[in-house]
Amino acid sequence: MRRVDRAVTDNRQIQSIIEKAKVVHIGMIDNDRPYVVPMQYGFIFNEGKLTLYVHCAKKGRKLDIINKNPHVFIELETEAVIISGGEVPCAYGSEYASVMGDGTAVFVEDVKEKILGLQLLMKTQTGRDFEITEQMTKQVTVLRIDVPCVTAKSRAKV
Repeated sequence: MRRVDRAVTDNRQIQSIIEKAKVVHIGMIDNDRPYVVPMQYGFIFNEGKLTLYVHCAKKGRKLDIINKNPHVFIELETEAVIISGGEVPCAYGSEYASVMGDGTAVFVEDVKEKILGLQLLMKTQTGRDFEITEQMTKQVTVLRIDVPCVTAKSRAKV
């Protein structure tokens, strides 16, 4: 990270960013071309290791790509707020916080883990607990993204 003065290393602060962001951008390689999709997620963050759960339709481009190459890169950020520089364009900036990392996408087949992933997704997105049934899990694909190490940074308004 070039701007080490903006690095966030405290796991509580990193978890706070993950809780606030709501959308993860998942980067993949489709043959030799980059492909990025924004997705809502649920998560577990424990001792610097991030596990994301996302869901999608049973067929589609991202699933085809992940079947060929499960290596992904994730990025999520809180809503950026412009910091005014007045009449000096180069004095403008942005207040933000972000988390990034290399990961591996795994198709979740175990029903109990699918239920857990969907419950975490709903809790993260709505703040509410939902009952997820086995029947509900049959309607969607659930992916787990294992990110063994994340980096985070933040810029507060000065």
